[in-house]
Amino acid sequence: MEQFLDGTFNLFGDGQAVLIFALGLIGGMLFGAIPGVNMLTLGAVLLPFTITMQPEHAVMLFSVIYCAGVFGGAITAILFNIPGAPENAPTCFDGYPMTMQGRSGKAIGAAVSCSAIGGVASAVLMMSATGLIASWAVRAFGPQEVFALIFFGLAVSASIGAENLWKGWLSVFAGLIIATVGTDPVGGIPRFNEGSFFGLEFSSYYLSAGIHFIPMILGFFAVSEVLTQAMHISKGTRERPKAGLDFPTIAEFLSVRWTMLRSIVIGFFAGILPGIGATLAAFLGYSQAHRWSKKRANFGKGELEGVVASETANNAATGAAMIPLLALGLPGGALTAMIMGIFQIHGMEPGPLIFVNSGDLVWITFAAMFWANLFIILLGWLQTKTVVQILRVPFRWLAPGILLLAVIGAYALRNLFIDVWVMFLAGIVGYLLRRSGYSAAGVVLGLILGKLGESAFSKSMQLMDYNFFGFFERPISALLITLGIAAIIVSIINEIRGADVQKALMD
Repeated sequence: MEQFLDGTFNLFGDGQAVLIFALGLIGGMLFGAIPGVNMLTLGAVLLPFTITMQPEHAVMLFSVIYCAGVFGGAITAILFNIPGAPENAPTCFDGYPMTMQGRSGKAIGAAVSCSAIGGVASAVLMMSATGLIASWAVRAFGPQEVFALIFFGLAVSASIGAENLWKGWLSVFAGLIIATVGTDPVGGIPRFNEGSFFGLEFSSYYLSAGIHFIPMILGFFAVSEVLTQAMHISKGTRERPKAGLDFPTIAEFLSVRWTMLRSIVIGFFAGILPGIGATLAAFLGYSQAHRWSKKRANFGKGELEGVVASETANNAATGAAMIPLLALGLPGGALTAMIMGIFQIHGMEPGPLIFVNSGDLVWITFAAMFWANLFIILLGWLQTKTVVQILRVPFRWLAPGILLLAVIGAYALRNLFIDVWVMFLAGIVGYLLRRSGYSAAGVVLGLILGKLGESAFSKSMQLMDYNFFGFFERPISALLITLGIAAIIVSIINEIRGADVQKALMD
């Protein structure tokens, strides 16, 4: 407690630190909320400037951007059905229907509050047990456990956003296939970067690096949403979103308290695993909320519990992701990798000695993340009162701006025009997926986790001398794979029963 108070005093007792804290908080929320850009874009722009900053200010800035950016992406997910980042994709499923029903204020209010609750809880756990949790995670979670967790996540999240289980699985499989484009993680052999299409030969050097998920997300959500709304406008069937400013009541929050608690646990343990992070946490939080909810039939139609689950889980992963970075020097994602770069720029290496050699820096970071999550409530409330008014702007004026930002975001990622073409192609495919009941979110989930899963599977097989049953010789991986298989079997049985009941009702 004393160290936390010292960190807080060092943070708010320094005018320059307060200014950097405020700019990071506002910048993270704005960049997270603008379609086409995200917190990684802001981080990439600011990274060179950290050379001239004090190390504690630089690390604090990126930590605050991380907390604020994960929440910021929920704004566009709720208002426009366009997630600011992959971890906000499940928020679209119920957040956007709530906007169409005139309950945008309740949806954003739930996102603001639950983001703060999940982030604060994660920060408290991070401060109290960083060393212990990090050492346990490294001992207990090797490549086998990482693969098993990804398998379990895909098994329980496959049908999210799809018309039925089969279309959900096909969507995920499509994402897994796209994830194989690029370079083999074991042999370094290029895959699917050349061939023929309708008799036309093609070869692309750029595809050797794989298809990045950011252009896919921009295409599946931003471009396809513009296409969908344009079709509705042309047919005269578009329903204009209704601006709502009412926040959720205390009674509504109390009714989903167990969902918040469950999502905090899911988000925290997903966050401490390098490479897994907030995306899987959000999908797992949403899928488990759907599984255990008494209002399961309302999910996807504007259920507040769905927004609560995904936004609590993805923000709970932020503090947890800092644990392996600070305690062991293992970044859990792109932004934490940038933070590790800041340490190295200033001649420091994250690891156990960082707590001894640079304890003040660590506790300023802890305090900044704690207070950033609390300030999200205030800034989120102010942002809601203003951002919701965007819904009053005619969509024909918003659409060109959304597409322009999407093009900039896709191109700025790797400065490649092929990413822009991938984005527009994904937009057309995403539009068709929506019309036919498939899940764009499932494709994105398969793409992101497919690369991680293939790498973990390859390492696991090498460690186990290519004996697949070695997964069942390790307790955690055996449990996760068994639960994943059980989830698949139960889902198939429920799907068949549901189809039989529907057929009987029709007869």
